[in-house]
Amino acid sequence: MTPAVLERAAALPVDTLPAYLYDLSALRTHAAAIRAALPARVEFHYAAKANPDPALLTALREYVDGYEVSSGGELAHVRATVPDAPLAFGGPGKTDQELTAALAAGVHRWHVESVAELHRLAARRPAGGLDILLRVNLPVAGGALDAVPLAMGGRPTPFGLDPADLDECLRLLATEPFTGLRLRGFHAHLASGLDAPALLALAARIVDWAARKAAGHGLAIGEVNIGGGMAVDYTDPAARFDWTGCGAGLARLLDRQPGLRLRIEPGRAVTAYCGWYATEVLEVKRSHGEPFAVVRGGTHHLRTPATRGHSQPFTVLPVADWQQPWPRGEVAGERVSLCGQLCTPKDALAQRVPVDRLRTGDRVVFGMAGAYAWNISHHDFLMHRQPTFHLIP
Repeated sequence: MTPAVLERAAALPVDTLPAYLYDLSALRTHAAAIRAALPARVEFHYAAKANPDPALLTALREYVDGYEVSSGGELAHVRATVPDAPLAFGGPGKTDQELTAALAAGVHRWHVESVAELHRLAARRPAGGLDILLRVNLPVAGGALDAVPLAMGGRPTPFGLDPADLDECLRLLATEPFTGLRLRGFHAHLASGLDAPALLALAARIVDWAARKAAGHGLAIGEVNIGGGMAVDYTDPAARFDWTGCGAGLARLLDRQPGLRLRIEPGRAVTAYCGWYATEVLEVKRSHGEPFAVVRGGTHHLRTPATRGHSQPFTVLPVADWQQPWPRGEVAGERVSLCGQLCTPKDALAQRVPVDRLRTGDRVVFGMAGAYAWNISHHDFLMHRQPTFHLIP
């Protein structure tokens, strides 16, 4: 924790817990470092799905080239929060209402996911035309994606165009009424959870494929979007994605393609480290000899450990005061599971994690809670009180 987060988490009144704390200064410092590591011909878009909190979106505006949105709701929210920012609109299954809203909002880049979506865009005959990228689910040979935590391509998935459909899209784009759709390049976000060497290897495959495809069709392709997916290691909060090495590798890749621009769309790797979830231990007890700590809140507030199957890293803030007439629950020098208030054994924030000492009434602050945490959680299950939110400027 940064000192500012530590101080705020310790000082919060009990009736404000659980609480999310966002350190905007830490976020700006991290985003600036990412921006500085990237070559000039790499555009940096933030994937708003990771955390669309308005304060975070606003803090990032100085460092990003735009935002990637994946629904009509995200589109309206981001446009209202950072009205001057370029927007890229992606995601499968765009509805007619979303297409209409995106046209009105002046989306900067459209990520087209299917032949049918191409038809639906062309049928709207947008004044001034549209700049599009064709998202393609490229095959990846050699099992390169077999071990990744989350694969969006390289295998059967609902994302992007099947390579067999790509030639049909290219044919249509040369005919009426498709000529108003300007093909700027290709999009191929294939996997998440990649370290820098793996991401660079995949980026090279994507760029080489795009160059061959463009040359084969006599196309002038100026952009390739390699998506996001930069790894975040929840088992080691000090480990960070190697942005410097990634930037250097992307620069070498671009040296082979002088006319090309790349775009990345990281989300988790941008904001995960700026958020914390602070709560209180309600009870320490044993079940069949194994210690459990039940905390305020749970995975209905912080869904990340349940979705990824990990223990969320945490820090214990000891609270000395104990004025109850019964013995204070305590575990020391053992492994303990931290669970929430939900009526399900899956409500586990950390499982069998060693602690020096943890007592009823202590505070626990879970780190790396700035992405895919509150915004993906099932807030209304059991109808517990929602957390409070606190910004550290």
